[in-house]
This record gives sequence, structure tokens and C-alpha cells, in this order.
Amino acid sequence: MKVDSDVQAPVKLHLGCGVKYFPGWTHVDALAYPHVDHVGPVERLDFAENSSIEVIYGCHVLEHFGRNEYRDVLVEWYRVLRKPGGILRLAVPDFRACAELYVQGKLPRGLIDIMGLLVGGQRDQYDYHKVLFDEPSLTATLLEVGFQEVRHWDWRETEHAGPDDYSQSYLPHMDKTHGRLMSLNLEAVT
Repeated sequence: MKVDSDVQAPVKLHLGCGVKYFPGWTHVDALAYPHVDHVGPVERLDFAENSSIEVIYGCHVLEHFGRNEYRDVLVEWYRVLRKPGGILRLAVPDFRACAELYVQGKLPRGLIDIMGLLVGGQRDQYDYHKVLFDEPSLTATLLEVGFQEVRHWDWRETEHAGPDDYSQSYLPHMDKTHGRLMSLNLEAVT
């Protein structure tokens, strides 16, 4: 990272952070919230040097790129991660979970219960989903990009478990004890 010589380079990036703030992290978002360190696209991390980042966290942001774009985004994120041992912690809507609950008829309001997970909230020009993920497809792409290992991660066991974000999406809504996790939470290691 390019920083002033008297400032230690941050090693954790929170991409597409929105209103969520994690102390000690560098926040990147297309919208200029007060805590955002870099306002701009999360798919171009020009401010970060190769192999300079320890952890990248992207919670429900990768699906905002098209089916022919998201792989290039992963390549850029891989570029800035430390090798070996850099971690890309992703949370994306879990298409398998959505499809299973829909087909099983276990959605009280039907399709509307999973609509936001599938197409985005559509509250602003950035809030549209363009691609779907399941575990096999995302894992295969991460390995193809160059990551050495892909594994599940539990939001309860992270340093950013406090703020409720989409990695903690359950149906029924907010039922974190008995509900079904609707987020596919995968961690890829360089």
C-alpha cells in the first residue's frame, strides 16, 4: 500500500462496507459514508500494492458483478493479498439455500422472502445482483484464480461478528438459532 512513511499500512480491507464500520479495518465503498477510507470501485484496488493485504472481507458484494465480470474482480483481490496466507473472506447469497426453501414451500411469503437475495434490494444504482453462486461454482472459480484452499467460515467466530451484516442472513428473518442461513460464507486462502 502507498502510505505516508509515519503511518503503518492497513492490512485488512472491508470491501463494499456500506454503513458497517469495523475498527482497525480500511473501508472501501462506492458511496461516501463518513467512515469510508477509499470511495470508489471495489473491483480496482489501485491504492493497494501487490501482496500487501492480510485479509479482505467482502460481504454480499461479489454478486453485484456480472457473470462475465466477477472472476476478474477475484483476480484483482487475489493480486493484493499476501502470499502465502492471505485470506479472502466472502459472503454471498446462497442460491442453493434459496432454491431449496422455495421448492420445499417453506417461505411464508413465497418468492418475496428471497427476492432481495436473488436480485438485490434495488435501493440505489449499485444495489442490483447480476450473478448467482452456490458452493461448487464459487469454490471452483476461487481455485481457478489461484487460491490454495477454500473453506467455510462461521460469522460467530470472526472479529467482525458484532455488527449484524448479510453474512448472518437467516430465514425466518433474524432467527439465528433455528432459521436457515441464507448466506454462503466461504474463505479462500492464498
